[in-house]
Amino acid sequence: MVSNVTWRLVRTLIITYIISAVLLSALAFALYRFRLPESQIALGVSAVYILSCLIGGFIAGKTIKSRRFLWGLAVGLLYFALLFLMSMAQDGGITDSTVHILTVLGMCSLSGMAGGMLS
Repeated sequence: MVSNVTWRLVRTLIITYIISAVLLSALAFALYRFRLPESQIALGVSAVYILSCLIGGFIAGKTIKSRRFLWGLAVGLLYFALLFLMSMAQDGGITDSTVHILTVLGMCSLSGMAGGMLS
């Protein structure tokens, strides 16, 4: 049987990915409608990562209620891990530079931890 904390964490990750899907759809619409340059799209994708993990960390902190910053960090790290695995599966391996990968890891983990602290 799955523990209560594990179920809460999985539920939070599902909510976080739904938020990401909605925000990325809005970003895609903005790209289509306003013909945004690539630099603004990259900034928008980073903002989606940060906002999604921040909200996910906040939800995890509210639902688990103990060591909130650690659970927020866990949400950020799990969000990044799944994002990284999906990217590797799609591209057939690691293609981005290490600096970019570490930057996204930092954004996801720190914003998840901040969300946990804010809860």
